[in-house]
Amino acid sequence: MRVLIVNTAERTGGAAIAANRLMHALNRNGVEAQMLVRDRKTEAPEVVSIPQSWRLKANFLWERGVIWLNNGLSKQGIFQVDIANAGTDITTLPAFQQADVIHLHWVNQGFLSLKNLERICASGKPVVMTLHDQWYFTGICHYSSNCDKYRTQCEKCPMLKGHGSDLARRVYNRKRAIYEGRNITFVGCSRWMADLARKSSLTRGHTVTNIPNAIDTDVFKPMDKLEARRRHNLPMDKKLLLFGAQRITDKRKGFDFLVEACEHISMHHPTLPGQLEVVVLGGDAQSVKELLPLPVHIVNYLSNEADIAQLYNAVDLFVTPSLQDNLPNTIVEAMSCGTPCVGFDVGGIPEMINHKQDGYVADYCDSLDFAQGIAWCLNPERHPALSAAARAAALATYSQSVAATRYLSIYQSALNPNS
Repeated sequence: MRVLIVNTAERTGGAAIAANRLMHALNRNGVEAQMLVRDRKTEAPEVVSIPQSWRLKANFLWERGVIWLNNGLSKQGIFQVDIANAGTDITTLPAFQQADVIHLHWVNQGFLSLKNLERICASGKPVVMTLHDQWYFTGICHYSSNCDKYRTQCEKCPMLKGHGSDLARRVYNRKRAIYEGRNITFVGCSRWMADLARKSSLTRGHTVTNIPNAIDTDVFKPMDKLEARRRHNLPMDKKLLLFGAQRITDKRKGFDFLVEACEHISMHHPTLPGQLEVVVLGGDAQSVKELLPLPVHIVNYLSNEADIAQLYNAVDLFVTPSLQDNLPNTIVEAMSCGTPCVGFDVGGIPEMINHKQDGYVADYCDSLDFAQGIAWCLNPERHPALSAAARAAALATYSQSVAATRYLSIYQSALNPNS
């Protein structure tokens, strides 16, 4: 069986990392998988890119420009939506033509247009769409927040000022026409995302299921903590929290709530502040260093998975105060390294962290409870058991063989829908 995994980027962003890991997992489990991308970063033979030309940047700029015009000439929030009005036809490429199954991941920001999606779905090949966010089953938004119009008919999108001449309605209706009667399977990375997808009229008549992202548990594994701290120049005698995001200042990542939680710790947990410090990894990290009331260590961007795994091992706790998230790779990675996690009760996070078994799930947007979770997990009498439970949960749920087996079943069902 030949599977073509399609994603905008090869390595940049959570969807790219998950798609790349799945490709390797499939290849290790008897499936011939390739990855087709717009933005290629390596020379890996199993990764191919679309022909490079000036049109790729033009597609991106044209889409952003139309969104900007329909957003009242404001840049605010224009990356929260995609209208897929420009892209590249991949159906003529050998990688597409040779594939038995087309597996779409995150294909936005000028990579694939609605016209391209139409050609892919009309090709007769089974199509699997992995839901790294909500875009495949909404009009134009990646996360709908409190809006539930996508259940019946997206229109007058609250993401756009003045509703953008109802771009949402036009794109939603176009997706409906593309999907209708086609062999498409929707896969949420979390049960939460799959449940949202089932409520959309766009998925009606299609299979919707969920499979967690795969991870190499032989790379992300427990290691010697002191050696890991030496490698990253971190203090040996402190309790360390890790906060990481592609862009720290992204409001959706909830950094402000981490600041509040650390302030609560300073006030309500007097034994911790003197021994607790924070490690920050991600873009814009320097700009927020002075906001935290605890000592901060900035770690430069890490691209090597072995280095990232060591960083998880160097800390005592991974904290993710995200306000909206699907199935964060960071939680999977931390747990696989035996590092407990604290996160809010939102999205797919409570599916990942088993409350008070391998981490702590705090009440949504409650920085005081988040602080309580940090203190609870760092208790020296329970921390070793939490670490062991986190590693065990990762092995049982997120190993590559588990994900590959479940996806193989989906591919086979899609290829033989009447069996």
